[in-house]
Amino acid sequence: MISKTKIAIFASGSGSNYEVLERACREGELDAEIALVMTDKPASFVVERARQTEIRVVALEPKAFPTKRAFEETVLRILREEGVEWIVLAGYMRLIGPTLLAAYPSRIVNIHPSLLPAFPGKDAIGQAIAHGVKVTGVTVHLVDEGMDTGPILAQAAVSVVEGDAAMTAQSIHAVEHILYKETLQNLFKSVPATR
Repeated sequence: MISKTKIAIFASGSGSNYEVLERACREGELDAEIALVMTDKPASFVVERARQTEIRVVALEPKAFPTKRAFEETVLRILREEGVEWIVLAGYMRLIGPTLLAAYPSRIVNIHPSLLPAFPGKDAIGQAIAHGVKVTGVTVHLVDEGMDTGPILAQAAVSVVEGDAAMTAQSIHAVEHILYKETLQNLFKSVPATR
């Protein structure tokens, strides 16, 4: 039997990438088990998606903690209790700090809606349209202390629909949903388990 990698998905929004990854795990396309969904936005739709799939949700508001370190230490304790081996960011809108980076070196993965290093940070699609580029894309990368600066694992190009952020976003999401699960599967197969 194939050993399944235990992951935590961090998300702040609607959770469309969560939904795709959860289905991929359930249907055997991704040799992983989602231990929990971590969100910093208790009212986000990802919470409802996770509950519908009976995955544990941990919703913690960072402002309820005195420091970022205190917040991340609480998160880390929960991850360790669940035996989480990898953190998978799926629309998580916070920078990961030193506590989690030290605990999961080269084991935090993010997906970003641009061809990094172009258009890092928030509203990458809006940035691409504002700059008038014809092609943008999707990048899967490891997370480091910078904003979208970690080593790139995979990229795919997506044509920009001129002046239409919504249509461009739709095209990007379609590519994300394929690229993320494929990249994670290759990554998990190539890196030994920590358990």
